[in-house]
Amino acid sequence: MLRQSPTQFQPAQNRINLSHDLTYTARVICVLHGASVGIAIDISSACDIRLAAQDAKFSIKEVDIGLAADLGTLQRFPRIVGNDSWTRELAFTGRFFSANEALEKGFVSYVVESKESGVSKALDIAKLIASKSPIAVQGTKNQLDFARDHTIREGTTEY
Repeated sequence: MLRQSPTQFQPAQNRINLSHDLTYTARVICVLHGASVGIAIDISSACDIRLAAQDAKFSIKEVDIGLAADLGTLQRFPRIVGNDSWTRELAFTGRFFSANEALEKGFVSYVVESKESGVSKALDIAKLIASKSPIAVQGTKNQLDFARDHTIREGTTEY
């Protein structure tokens, strides 16, 4: 069974949702590999940086089991990829898409050879971020999160 109950994943989703709360300070990097279906799209859509192994295949699969993707995918995914038509196609059909298609459409930053090389790349990115001024990185994250849901004017005058 793909999913017994949406509520069984709610604690994990709530924790990831904090990554888009202006008071949450962590930068969240995820590496997707193998079948990344349903909740994997929900959770990864809430992350700051996404990488995929070459073997990753993705699907907004909930439609195939009679559900709407109700834990954040339908809200976040279209903003990430900036393509409403492609998002609707995936959500309405439940079709799988490859790591390379995810890269081409902007869902992931990198496609790497394997899960292990993905973890290595994610750690390299995390180390590079950690080498920067914590205040500058946190301020940048706050600005990016605020800008996602506000106008340019609000972002430059109200933040």
